[in-house]
Amino acid sequence: MADVQPLRALHYALDKTGGLQPVVAPPYDVIYTEGRAALLEQSPYNVVAIDLPLAADGGDPYEHAAEVLAQWQSEGAVVQDEQPTIWPIEQDYVGPDGRTRTRRGFLARVRVEDYGPGRIRPHERTHPGPKEDRLRLTRATKANLSPIFALFSDPEQRAWQALAPATAGEPWGQTVDPDGTVNRLWRVDDPKVIASVQAAAADAELLIADGHHRYETARVYAEEIGGEGPHRYVLMCLVTLEDPGLTVFPTHRLVRNLTDTQWDALRRAIETDFTMTPLDSVEQLPPPENEDLELGYIDAREQRPYRLVLRDQAIADAAMPDRSAPYRRLDTAVTEALLIKGALGLSDEQIDHLDGLGYARDDQQAIELVLDGEYDAALFMAPTPVGRVQDVASSGESMPPKSTYFFPKVPTGLLFNPLVD
Repeated sequence: MADVQPLRALHYALDKTGGLQPVVAPPYDVIYTEGRAALLEQSPYNVVAIDLPLAADGGDPYEHAAEVLAQWQSEGAVVQDEQPTIWPIEQDYVGPDGRTRTRRGFLARVRVEDYGPGRIRPHERTHPGPKEDRLRLTRATKANLSPIFALFSDPEQRAWQALAPATAGEPWGQTVDPDGTVNRLWRVDDPKVIASVQAAAADAELLIADGHHRYETARVYAEEIGGEGPHRYVLMCLVTLEDPGLTVFPTHRLVRNLTDTQWDALRRAIETDFTMTPLDSVEQLPPPENEDLELGYIDAREQRPYRLVLRDQAIADAAMPDRSAPYRRLDTAVTEALLIKGALGLSDEQIDHLDGLGYARDDQQAIELVLDGEYDAALFMAPTPVGRVQDVASSGESMPPKSTYFFPKVPTGLLFNPLVD
C-alpha cells in the first residue's frame, strides 16, 4: 500500500527570486556544462547550483551544495512551510508526435519501501554511477532536490477530483520549459482534501516512471540513517495511469565502431530473424504503436530505410527463455537480445557505459547521426503502451535501459523535501 503524505516543503520565496522561472532547471541528467552556465546566468539561486554542484575552489561539490542551500535559507530565498501541503501540478505540452496534451498530477512525499507487489515497482534497469552521485548529494544536503515521477491506478480519478477545485484559482507558481511545456503548481493544505487524496492512493501499487536512481538512493539513505523520521520518505510527482495526458514515447538505439565481423553478423541476424521491407522515406522509420514487433532500420553503408518485422515470437522466446512473457514481447528487449547482444556481442558492461551504443529520442536526430556517419546504424523503436510497461513491472522484470521516454519531464526546483525535522 502506498503511504502518501503531505510535506512541509522547502521552496523558493518567489518574491525574493522573481518567481519560479529563473530558478528551475531540467533534471540533472539532461544538463550539460553549457546548459548549467546558462541556467546560473538566469539567477544565482537557480537550483542547478545545488543539484549539479561545482565548488569554485575545487573542493567537495556535495558539501558545497549543502553550504549553498543553507545560505539560501539564511538569505530568505528558500523557506519552509509551516503546514503540511500537497501540490497539484498541471503540465501543458506538445509531445514529440506534435499533439497537444495536459498531464495532471500532484507532488507529495511517499514512504520508501522495498520493491515488491502491492508496494513500489521499478520498470527499468539502472546504472551504478548515478546512484553513488545522488547518494553523496543526499547525505550532504539532507533533502530531496528533485521529484521522482511515479504512476498509480485511480480509474475514477478520485485524487484529481479532490484537488481540482484548488486549481481553478491562480497557481502559486508557473514556469515554461525550453520545449514550451507550461508547468503550473498550486498548494493545498486543507486536511479534508489531503485525506481524500491519500484515500485514493492508499491501495495503489506505485510504478516508477522516471527517477529510478533517485529512488534507489532514497532506499539506501533511509537504511543508513535507520529508525523512523522524515528520511523514510521521498519526494514524488504522482500521476494516474488513466490520466489522458500520460504518454510514453520511444528511445531509439544507435550503434557505432562496428568491425567487419559485426557488420556481417548484424545483417545476417536481421535477415534471419526479421522480414525486411524497404520504406519509401526516412520519415517512415519510427514504427507505429501496435501489437506486432516492428522496428525501423537504417545504416550508414546503404543509407536506405527498412521496416523490420520479427518473423515469429518463438525466436524471441528462444533467445530469452528465462524472461517473462511480457518482457519477451518488448521491442527494446528483443532488439537487445537478438541484435545488440546477440549479433554485435555487446556485454552488459558495454551497454551500461555506452561503449559502442547510443540513444536518441528525436527521430530526425537519429537519422542524421547515421547519415552523417557518426553512428553506423540506427534501430527505431515504437511507443510502448503504458499497460505494457505495467505488465512487465508486474511480472517482476525491469526493462532494458532507456526503454521508455515519459514526456514531459518534471522540472527540478519546484520544491524540496527536507529529510530532517
